[in-house]
Amino acid sequence: MKKLRGKRYLIGTSGWHYGHWQGSFYPADLARSKWLEFYAGHFQTVEVKNSFYHLPSEKAFITWRECTPQGFVFSVKVSRFITHIRRLKDIGEAVDRFMERARLLGSKLGVLLYQLPGNIQQDIGLLGEFLQILPDDFRHVFEFRHVSWFDERVYDLLRHHKAGICIYDMPGYSSPVMATSDFAYVRFHGSRQLYGGCYGDGELEVWAERIGRLGVGEIYIYFNNDAGGFALQNALELRHLLEKR
Repeated sequence: MKKLRGKRYLIGTSGWHYGHWQGSFYPADLARSKWLEFYAGHFQTVEVKNSFYHLPSEKAFITWRECTPQGFVFSVKVSRFITHIRRLKDIGEAVDRFMERARLLGSKLGVLLYQLPGNIQQDIGLLGEFLQILPDDFRHVFEFRHVSWFDERVYDLLRHHKAGICIYDMPGYSSPVMATSDFAYVRFHGSRQLYGGCYGDGELEVWAERIGRLGVGEIYIYFNNDAGGFALQNALELRHLLEKR
């Protein structure tokens, strides 16, 4: 992991199991079962995305933990059943089950990401009740897709529970660049094309400056513009820019 001027930057991609990366990043003859091990030779972290669509098996979490080197970190996107279907309500059992699986990553577990749908507007009571049931030995971060959540009352609530707010960039919109906990979390969804397109040098230099000003010791950064393999390229480029700082 890169530790730069008192800060630790963990930079990777959102997901690693992309077939269109084979031949350009993964060797053409490399078995899919070896892709994560290969990925971990180039990056120090990854954001698990398939956990949003279905809960991976216990075996999957254990395999991920055991096939990656010491110091590698997984951040895990929490199930859409919790965030999109139940919409944070009446989900105690589902949360407990998800946490049991995530805990299998042991010391390699980084942050749990909760992406709220864009049609859920600010609800302080709902968020507060949900935060109360989350285990305090995990790191939690919230990606709000409705602008009403960007409010000081929300920030104060997150700070009270030591939870993070996700900084994100997508075509036509960027969230506030800030942290509400002792870590920061950044997602790049594409600057001109959602989940695709390449961030230019100038854009990444601006982001390196913004990220460098965050007053926290640990910053997780993931590129979600996987189409064309740009996530890989941009992650390496941003890492280089932050190293120069």
